[in-house]
Amino acid sequence: MSHPPSSSQPSLRARLDRAGIVLSSLCLVHCLASIAVVATLGLGGQWLLAPEIHRWGLALAVVIAGVAIGWGALRHRQRTPFVVAMVGLTFMGGALAAPHGLQEAVLTIIGVVLVSIGHILNLRRAH
Repeated sequence: MSHPPSSSQPSLRARLDRAGIVLSSLCLVHCLASIAVVATLGLGGQWLLAPEIHRWGLALAVVIAGVAIGWGALRHRQRTPFVVAMVGLTFMGGALAAPHGLQEAVLTIIGVVLVSIGHILNLRRAH
């Protein structure tokens, strides 16, 4: 049984997708800036590389992607945005298990790029 969509559903989902893209972009900037600042100046490692930032970022990404992309997948019946985003979240989760350093940064960067692509695909599928 299909319910008619309310006018607020697409705009709320689209806003969540955009929030996911912004969050992914901020995470990418954080990763790159942290590497640059810690490597060149040796400053801020205890704060910039704190695991809590990564855990909270991943939790927020999971909620936003789960709602926006899951909702989108149910509406437009396309799996690709969901699969791409979930693979990205898996990379981000894997980064939490990696030791701080290049490996963690690479896994996180791959993850946030894939999550962002999932949100972009989700926005495109909705139109």
